[in-house]
Amino acid sequence: MASPFFFINKKSGDLRPCQDYRKLNDATISRVEDLLDRIATTKPTIFTKLDLCAGYNNVHIKEGNEWKGAFITPRGLFEPTVMFFRMTNSPATFQAMMDGIFADLLLEGWLVIYIDDILIYSTNYSEHRQRVQLILQWLKDSDLFLKPEKCFFDVSEVEFLGFILRLGQIGMAEDKDLPTSIVNSSQGTPE
Repeated sequence: MASPFFFINKKSGDLRPCQDYRKLNDATISRVEDLLDRIATTKPTIFTKLDLCAGYNNVHIKEGNEWKGAFITPRGLFEPTVMFFRMTNSPATFQAMMDGIFADLLLEGWLVIYIDDILIYSTNYSEHRQRVQLILQWLKDSDLFLKPEKCFFDVSEVEFLGFILRLGQIGMAEDKDLPTSIVNSSQGTPE
């Protein structure tokens, strides 16, 4: 098994390596609605959004399974030792790693982690500052790094996973359809 390898241009002008794992990914299902449902019931007024740098590359592929991520270039066949973005198991494996790191805090109900996107939300500023400092320390202790240009601290409105979150409301970013479960849980309509 091997997938094509190529580079794509990033907005910054840099190149990002990319593998085409579409055939490997046919069975992936996302439950973003469940995450947003929790936010809608809390009605937060202050948000911090963090974005991890090179998230999947923090997860080592289990020894003996490297062949599953093999890719071909003009220079030969390569087997990666760390997870890549477009593999079906990458999101689930990375999510499991993040859930493990933040297990205790996720149960408290003010933190949502979806793959490499982290959302901290609160109803008052002093509590929010403590929460953000705690998460930043846990990230540091876990050797996980942020993309500063994609992070937003102490804001009253933020885009998260294609949704606009503000003052206890959830709306759609751009022209996307809002799932019925979100409309019902937030007891409102998207703006």
